[in-house]
Amino acid sequence: MLEQQNSRSVLREDETKSLLKEHKIPTTNFIVVEDGEQLESVPFPFPLVAKVCSKEILHKTDVEGVVLDIKDRDELNNAIDELRRRFPNKALLVEHMEEGEVELIIGVVNDSVFGPTIMFGLGGVLAELYKDVTFRTMPISDYDAEEMMSEIKGAKLLEGFRGIRIDRTAIKNLLLNVSKMADDMKDRVEQLDLNPVLAREDGLIVVDAKIVLSN
Repeated sequence: MLEQQNSRSVLREDETKSLLKEHKIPTTNFIVVEDGEQLESVPFPFPLVAKVCSKEILHKTDVEGVVLDIKDRDELNNAIDELRRRFPNKALLVEHMEEGEVELIIGVVNDSVFGPTIMFGLGGVLAELYKDVTFRTMPISDYDAEEMMSEIKGAKLLEGFRGIRIDRTAIKNLLLNVSKMADDMKDRVEQLDLNPVLAREDGLIVVDAKIVLSN
């Protein structure tokens, strides 16, 4: 199922999210429309999101491979037609458009010096601009997870700043589950990127995810 590229296995978004679900990491429900298939019905309420779903395209927003806030079936049909025009022979992924109070990023890299390392910080499209992140070697403990949430510059966003209510326990559990998943897979995880993770008053959800495995 995995495509090998220069001794790496890049997972499609649907494969990545299925793997996350196996490790108790909350992510979106979705349907995949393979090339040549017709979308008969969608088991999610509008608004929806449609995305290109390909192992060759890891940064979908950079290539205009995501259509947001699809309000009805006509808009969905138009979005699918446009994505298929831009990305012929590629699968598409359709899911409900999720909302959250704060966008977070969690990453894993197998560092050549420090070994398996987890990253946490503010996410979304501004993640690379602000670089408000912190790191720990894995596996991490409850204490490590709490420290990571408290030491980023945007920590006040997770502590009730201006009435924003965030489920800190859900964030801590996500960090611990990501660390456990990487530990279970040992040295196979070369790179993992959960961005954005939408934090809410009650729980959270991983909206976009990428995993690269080493062979």
